[in-house]
Amino acid sequence: MSDLTVEMVQRGRGPSTEEANRRRGIAREIRSAREKLTSTTGLERAFDYELLRLYAEYRVGAGIPLGLFAVAMAAASIFWVAPVVAAVWALCVFVTITLITTLSRHFLRQNSGEVSLARWRRLFVLSEGMQSLCWSMMIGLGATGGRTFALFGLVIAAAVATMLGATVPAAAVAGLGPLVVATLSLLLFSRDADSVLLVAMALGSQLFFMGLARRLYTSTVGALQSRAEKDAIFGELEQAKANSDEARRRAEEANLAKSRFLATMSHELRTPLNAILGFSEVMKNEVFGPHTAPSYQEYSNDIHDSGMHLLNLINEILDLSRIEAGRYELNEEALLLAHIVEECRHMMGLRARQKGQTFLDFVDDSLPRLWADERALRQIVLNLLSNAVKFTPPGGEISIKVGWTSSGGQYVAVKDSGPGIPEDELGTVMSSFGRGSLAIKTAEQGSGLGLPIVKGLVDLHGGQFQLKSKPREGTEVIVTLPATRVMDTLAAVSVEPAADAAKAPAKAA
Repeated sequence: MSDLTVEMVQRGRGPSTEEANRRRGIAREIRSAREKLTSTTGLERAFDYELLRLYAEYRVGAGIPLGLFAVAMAAASIFWVAPVVAAVWALCVFVTITLITTLSRHFLRQNSGEVSLARWRRLFVLSEGMQSLCWSMMIGLGATGGRTFALFGLVIAAAVATMLGATVPAAAVAGLGPLVVATLSLLLFSRDADSVLLVAMALGSQLFFMGLARRLYTSTVGALQSRAEKDAIFGELEQAKANSDEARRRAEEANLAKSRFLATMSHELRTPLNAILGFSEVMKNEVFGPHTAPSYQEYSNDIHDSGMHLLNLINEILDLSRIEAGRYELNEEALLLAHIVEECRHMMGLRARQKGQTFLDFVDDSLPRLWADERALRQIVLNLLSNAVKFTPPGGEISIKVGWTSSGGQYVAVKDSGPGIPEDELGTVMSSFGRGSLAIKTAEQGSGLGLPIVKGLVDLHGGQFQLKSKPREGTEVIVTLPATRVMDTLAAVSVEPAADAAKAPAKAA
């Protein structure tokens, strides 16, 4: 059992919350890297699917408008070609529009986890190329004099193909390629500079649409990545909230178990402890006669002192437990702070005189009464004075100040001339069972619960606790009680209703 370490215990309880989060982050990064390596686009599978889904949705939504555009182009082309030729071209376009719309609907109905992204990407690229070939055939509609009309249609078709296929770059290239070739072929029929200029402008427009499609693709990928990061953050926040709720539940259960344990142990420890204290006191005072051996009386004193120390420790643990659990009840009444401080100083006077220590009192006796718990205030002052006597070397001085605060409240300050506390250990001495390094070397043994209990009791009164200390300069503790607890500043209780009720019988008489 002596070989059991903290690391082994922690390992037996499972990884901590921070370790679990770190492991999840590493697993997520490894999964993302693996998906990027196996993807043809260099993106994660979720991004690839989302881009294909956007492409399919765009194509489904554009089916009817593209059909109407084909009808309008075919109707306008009858000025240059026979109606049969225009109808055949329109039918070819309708077939490819129907094909790609049907494929898109089928893709959207499939489960995202089972779909083959590479296969569907190839189908979309092939169908996009077929539709682009049909659109490029419109150069035949204007071959006999409507070249400007054909250029207009090719530019519109290029804009539509690149914008709809922006989320799948290969599909955008497949859709634009035949249109660019068809536009270049019009140079064979161009004889004047105006016609060549129009063709050049059409080519420039198509290339511009390709660059714009690339920008749209980049911005879409960025938006998807931002959304994925946001979803990941939300997931982590939900996980953190779940962990926090679980930790709070466990803390509440542990606190309840601690309270039950302390209540049980208080009874179980105090029952035999009272017997030990009682019998040891009888033996110490030699009630039934002197001891045959003088050392027995010394042993009786040691037993009684040890029992009192254990009883005080139990009381301090129970007090701190009640304070932390919020079950410490204040029995408030009107009292004088200066009077309580004087009583506590008198109680600690014997211990101070044994060490040759001197009390320096700076007490304002004109202070009004406070509305507070007398037992709690007495414990606050006794703990402060006990620490001061404990840490002050023989022959040292302990100053006690009681007076007004600038805000109208009252304060009590106790300063010793002991070894002091390093600044980096102030948090340690304020924790339960915490003791500073210099205190451990120079002071008497203690439980380390005095200051935490003082701070808890001060907080219950709505006051402030301040600890000042430097090595070799002593320690000063200042306890401030708010002005709302000074009796002169408390609101008067209205007694008019009671007075009216008392006068009513007199009037009736």
